[in-house]
Amino acid sequence: MGVRIVATGISRASDTASIVENSARAARKSLEKAGIGSERVGVLINAGIYRDHNTVEPAVAALIQKAAGIGLEYAEHDPRTFSFDLLNGAVGVLNAVQVATAILDTGSAEHVLVVSGDTHPSLTTATATAEFPYATVGAALLLARADDAGFGAVHTASGAGTPVVEAYVDTATMGAVGRGLMTVVRAPDFEQRLLEVALDAARAAVAELGDLTGVALIASTPTPQFPKLLADALGLDQDAVRDHELPEGDPHTAALPLAYHRAVTAGTLTGFDRVLFVAAGAGPSAAAALYRLPSEGSA
Repeated sequence: MGVRIVATGISRASDTASIVENSARAARKSLEKAGIGSERVGVLINAGIYRDHNTVEPAVAALIQKAAGIGLEYAEHDPRTFSFDLLNGAVGVLNAVQVATAILDTGSAEHVLVVSGDTHPSLTTATATAEFPYATVGAALLLARADDAGFGAVHTASGAGTPVVEAYVDTATMGAVGRGLMTVVRAPDFEQRLLEVALDAARAAVAELGDLTGVALIASTPTPQFPKLLADALGLDQDAVRDHELPEGDPHTAALPLAYHRAVTAGTLTGFDRVLFVAAGAGPSAAAALYRLPSEGSA
């Protein structure tokens, strides 16, 4: 048995920079695409990091669940949906796949909905800047068990030393506007250090393959060229890279589902039988997993 992507959803709304609203819209789109009702979602996991107004409580997953209209009936026999945040930067979506796999293997949920995405806490822009290098996109992966496709084991790796990316609210200067501020600092060698841990995780994920024929690569984008650098290091052809190509900048936690959604929508996974998902972030840490596409095509 495997855990496969049943449907995807993306929201890049022009009328809001709220990641709660964008993630909720992405969630609803994935359910509409799958043709299922919200009552069939047993668990919702939010992997997003940067949220509206630097919200700390309640869990943003609960806010997204409410905005998406999932599990809001409370009669005695109504289906229940449990939601929670899983926060590990760009690696969070693959960590959520790990958790979703464990949940689905128990049979305690029919579907798990993984949402991700980030926004500047001020909600004044949806485009990456030098000070805040992340673009606003809401993304959703609807997961379920399947016999003919799915994720293999998620392999993780970590690097030594200090974090390569740090984000914080400067309490010495925030004053009364701290809910709209965020400082992001990246080490001068952050790309190389992230590449090193990404390679460790990716090589572990593909170790059992004889070669990489038929494997497409979808990777996080701490820099625009990161997926292609990773492909070169792995010995993959550049034509195997499937990127999100978002002009507004790095969608951070939404990078993997956004690139997959784009590839499926454009039909550019034809000729591939597997996708190698790789993400690397702040730690420095990374995760990678092979995803076997359904024999009749991708979700």
